[in-house]
Amino acid sequence: MNQPEHIVAAFLLLALIFYAVTGGADFGGGMWDLLASGPRAAAQRNAITKAIGPIWEADHVWLILVVVILFTGFPPAFGTIMTALHIPITFMLIGIVLRGSAFIFRKYDTKEPEVQQRWSTMFGAASFFTPFVQGITLGALATGQIRVVNGSVTTGFFAGWLTPFALACGFFALGLCGFLAATYLTLDPEAEPQVQNDFRLRAFWSGLALIPVALGVFITSKTGAPDIFHGLTSGWGVVLVSVTSCFAAIALVGLWLRRFRVAQIAAIAEVTLILAGWSLAQYPNLVTPDVTLLNAAAPIATLRLLMIALCLGAVILLPSLAFLYYLFKGKESL
Repeated sequence: MNQPEHIVAAFLLLALIFYAVTGGADFGGGMWDLLASGPRAAAQRNAITKAIGPIWEADHVWLILVVVILFTGFPPAFGTIMTALHIPITFMLIGIVLRGSAFIFRKYDTKEPEVQQRWSTMFGAASFFTPFVQGITLGALATGQIRVVNGSVTTGFFAGWLTPFALACGFFALGLCGFLAATYLTLDPEAEPQVQNDFRLRAFWSGLALIPVALGVFITSKTGAPDIFHGLTSGWGVVLVSVTSCFAAIALVGLWLRRFRVAQIAAIAEVTLILAGWSLAQYPNLVTPDVTLLNAAAPIATLRLLMIALCLGAVILLPSLAFLYYLFKGKESL
């Protein structure tokens, strides 16, 4: 397990996890922005804007890092994914651009209600659409329906990502983003107690809603992604699923008891374990069943240089991001 391709794959997984727990929550904030209602709707949207405004662009650094590691460390996998799944990936990029544009235009455009409503609708709709497409894209990689022969994709452009399993993964990604965002927003030190409680209730109920959705992913994986199903129902997979369930329960109890910091830590651990368990269940495949870590890895020299670059980059990136959060979030959020 100490081969360069495994180390680079570990960096890839870490970048994906960081993107999920930061950028995923930003998408969730947009979802709750669209669903803001009641007499405190304006206050809810204001809390969301303050929470994600300073850092949402920086959170997408992790997605860029995922792409860079993939095309540098595993070029055949990058080529396969971008070819076979170019339709949902294009939709994802459009969603990211629309979401970011709408968020900025809403802030600096005229404050007339109809104009603000138009940008809010686009911002919220793109925040729903984008993580859903990201979920089905990730799910498609495990279905085994994307086939590669002699380096070329042979199964067309609709294989995998329109299956029940991939669609269930899309809904699961939506639920995780909404749950993370609402859980984070309960810790906003500037939010009114009533607004904080609004997000507490949304986090709690969205966390409960994740249970049947997760069950749907598990059931559809039996025929839709057999490797995932086998990995999660045997050996370490059973233990990992149990631990993940425990963290999910801790998060819900923390929300119910208003232990918001405990709920946040448990929610982050839950998402981390979900992605780690998914990756281990799919190992050693990057695109099941034909593209693996071994047959898609770049030359050893390239992998070693990439590892050096990632280590040096981490020395700059991680403190810079920590400082950014410190500046805009304050000591209370660290």
